[in-house]
Amino acid sequence: MAVPKRKTSPSKRNMRRSHHALKPAPFQECTNCGELKLPHNLCAACGHYNGREIVSTEG
Repeated sequence: MAVPKRKTSPSKRNMRRSHHALKPAPFQECTNCGELKLPHNLCAACGHYNGREIVSTEG
């Protein structure tokens, strides 16, 4: 069974964890209504995507 020969130092442990931080979500403004939305996703407020109305939001 493989077992570490030496204790991993705090420096090595923290260097390994340096890529584990969360990144902020890349929100963009909708070109139609100005609401914040995720890129490459349909706008939940107005139903537009890529300059076209995909989903009608009228009741």
